[in-house]
Amino acid sequence: MSQKTVRLTMAQAVARFMTAQMTVIDGETLPIFGGVWAIFGHGNVAGIGEALYAVKDQLPTYRGQNEQSMAHAAIAYGKASFRRRFMAATTSIGPGALNMVTAAGLAYVNRIPVLLLPGDVFANRLPDPVLQQGENFGDGTVSVNDCFRPVSRYFDRITRPEQIIPALRRAMQVLTDPAECGPVTLSLCQDVQAEAYDYPESFFAEKVWVPRRIMPDADEFAMAAAALKLAKKPVIIAGGGVLYSEASESLAAFAEEHGIPVMETQAGKSALPHVHELNMGSVGVTGTSASNTLAEEADVVLAVGSRLQDFTTGSWALFKNENLKLIGLNVQPFDAHKHNALPLVADARVGLEALDAALMGWQVDSAWTQKALKLKEDWLADADAARAASNVELPSDAQVIGAVQRGRTKATLVCASGGLPGELHKLWRADGPGSYHLDYGFSTMGYEIAGGLGVALARPEDDVVVMVGDGSYLMMNSEIVSAVMMGLKLTVVVLDNSGFGCINRLQMATGGANFNNLFRDTFHVEMPNVDFAAHAASMGAKAKKLASVAELETALAESEGAGGVHVFVIDTDPLVTTEAGGHWWDVAVPEVSERPSVNAAREAYVKALRAQRAG
Repeated sequence: MSQKTVRLTMAQAVARFMTAQMTVIDGETLPIFGGVWAIFGHGNVAGIGEALYAVKDQLPTYRGQNEQSMAHAAIAYGKASFRRRFMAATTSIGPGALNMVTAAGLAYVNRIPVLLLPGDVFANRLPDPVLQQGENFGDGTVSVNDCFRPVSRYFDRITRPEQIIPALRRAMQVLTDPAECGPVTLSLCQDVQAEAYDYPESFFAEKVWVPRRIMPDADEFAMAAAALKLAKKPVIIAGGGVLYSEASESLAAFAEEHGIPVMETQAGKSALPHVHELNMGSVGVTGTSASNTLAEEADVVLAVGSRLQDFTTGSWALFKNENLKLIGLNVQPFDAHKHNALPLVADARVGLEALDAALMGWQVDSAWTQKALKLKEDWLADADAARAASNVELPSDAQVIGAVQRGRTKATLVCASGGLPGELHKLWRADGPGSYHLDYGFSTMGYEIAGGLGVALARPEDDVVVMVGDGSYLMMNSEIVSAVMMGLKLTVVVLDNSGFGCINRLQMATGGANFNNLFRDTFHVEMPNVDFAAHAASMGAKAKKLASVAELETALAESEGAGGVHVFVIDTDPLVTTEAGGHWWDVAVPEVSERPSVNAAREAYVKALRAQRAG
């Protein structure tokens, strides 16, 4: 019997296939693609553009203002959905495509699903070189889209219409796999988008994708459980994998049953509510004094769903116990084996629940738990002091954070890059899974507002608040227009310290001169004086410049129930940061310099290096 087919262009096949992919969340079957972000140009307008128009009632298409920022919005949607749903983004060839590479890097580093569909050159090569084509003198198969290869979990170039069948199937496997998850790039040659093929109807049959929950290996599990039973001072590091596995309740139950303190990475923050007594808060370079004191003494660290990046481990100088054992509970073996850990390759929820059962009746010495509770109490006093309102002319980031939290008590916070994430990691008090949303894996300036847009689409009932510095705002702000166009509720708080304050502080800490970071230290004929409120208002936002943290708190409270996009601007001090908590971070200082301050910083740096663990 011959196979039933339907004649479609390759681009039409892509669009129809996407509409047929489903998932199940809380018993409800939903489209797994939340939509497609598109900026059309030559290379995608006639092919994928026409195809998306045909399915616009089933698969919404959103127009971004910049290819990078629209892809950021798509990525934020996937992260806010705990990787259960995701989006796609399509661009023209050339600069339109390459604008997405930074976003691909963000998704790649943070293990977030997004389908990238950049247009590419002609497969038949007859018009070469087409407008915006980059020609490689030594390789005729290369286009600028090859730049996506190192930042894609799966990359394919579609040069024949039938190739899209295995490519899309492989794409879905990667996008939904908890271990492989990350960006997929299908580079669509523009002539092939328009070519027709007789596709099997079965290719477009509805398919439901649910998360794979990997069970632990018996031997790995036995070794991990035995190590925990012998622990005198165990701690848990909760990473983003706890949230993606929807394991928050299991983590809480495990910690409570066995009396083990929990500390959170940037990606894992909100895995436990701030008020949970065993939540010690952030860990590492931007960690609380409670977490870091416990981590220094810990004899067993159970790292759950964490990449264990240098900010988490204090550049691997945080853990001081010579007898430390590290257990890597992770779906990805690459992460589970890091730093000679005892690997426990498994889903976070499955692994925690299995360990809980295996350790039934075992509890750590109560003195360790009580010490943790006292350390948290001390930290909260320090944090309250840092966050308290002040009448100073230029408030600190911490004081603005306090005002935002008091003004919006149930906010879902979005941020990325710079000094704010460090202060937020320490000081923001998250009350539910996913209510703290940061990119600090790739630390991408410009993610913030676009990320807030994606979170608002994924979690329309949340009160989404973006905090962004003036430097990031100037890099990428145009998705304010998109949020206004789409009628979304979004609040943006702009902290203006007149430059790149975070990097200026790092420059000073490593002995450098104040140079090229704050506006006052740059080459300039005239100092910039940007009216951020007027700028945001020109894009349709309801914007105000506020003179104090008290005014900011009031404005936030008064606008809480209002719809639309609100932008609040406040001047801040570029030099003040929260001294409490924190840990050394390995930033290489020049070995030779004519400047005494650099030589002094180098001496301190060499001394600090001695604390690093080699394995």
